[in-house]
Amino acid sequence: MPRDFRFALITGASSGIGAAFARALPESTDLLLSGRNSERLDAICEELRVGGRVVEPLAADLQDPADRRRLIGRAETLEIDLLVNNAGVGQFGAVLDNDPAGEVATVEVNCTAPVELCVSLLPGMIDRARYQGGKAGLINVSSTFAVQPVPYIATYSASKAFLLSWTESLAEELRHKPIEVLALCPGATRTGSAERAGLRGEVPWAVEPEKVAREGLRALGRCSVHVVGGASRAALAPYFLPRRIAAGGLRAIMGFASKTAKRS
Repeated sequence: MPRDFRFALITGASSGIGAAFARALPESTDLLLSGRNSERLDAICEELRVGGRVVEPLAADLQDPADRRRLIGRAETLEIDLLVNNAGVGQFGAVLDNDPAGEVATVEVNCTAPVELCVSLLPGMIDRARYQGGKAGLINVSSTFAVQPVPYIATYSASKAFLLSWTESLAEELRHKPIEVLALCPGATRTGSAERAGLRGEVPWAVEPEKVAREGLRALGRCSVHVVGGASRAALAPYFLPRRIAAGGLRAIMGFASKTAKRS
């Protein structure tokens, strides 16, 4: 069972892993849920309001600096003690064939937004935890794609590599502070994000988002990096291969997938 937090902010909470995190937290944890789809966000908030629990939606596009500032301001007012940076976007295809604005948005949402939320909110979270004699929590959702350059999702995999490295460094810097920090690395997950990115077809070893959320909450405070699922741990193989060889192999695999997606 996840330990109690007083108030959690979860980004990308209108569906997928973000919604699973919201459902996995105990009813004693109030929620500030952010996402781009206001209708789905309202629906999950209504679902999770029980008793006197506060569940507040805040529709925001984390590519937009003004929306990020608005979300930070509300989270500061509510004095959150758990931050789950889950929102993420990406495009499937060769970088120069993709929409340039989409490539930039991937960096803004996957890198800039979590950094801005962390540097803005963590100082207050740490101060409150120290004063109250407890611990705050931070989960940054990276990916198993973070461990290796992956052609045809180049910007996405690079953005997740940034988030993984940055979170590991941050965890070390905050080791003696009253906060637990986790980089969560799910592999293929049944969220619909792959189809939205332009990749068709079901991945047979994909896991349910509920499993990702449960494992993330259990791992918080036990380690600084957690890879979800046994099959996903095979993604760590690139650590033991020359990077040029591994990248070449992935280029062939993803190139074939790209051609298949365009034909379908």
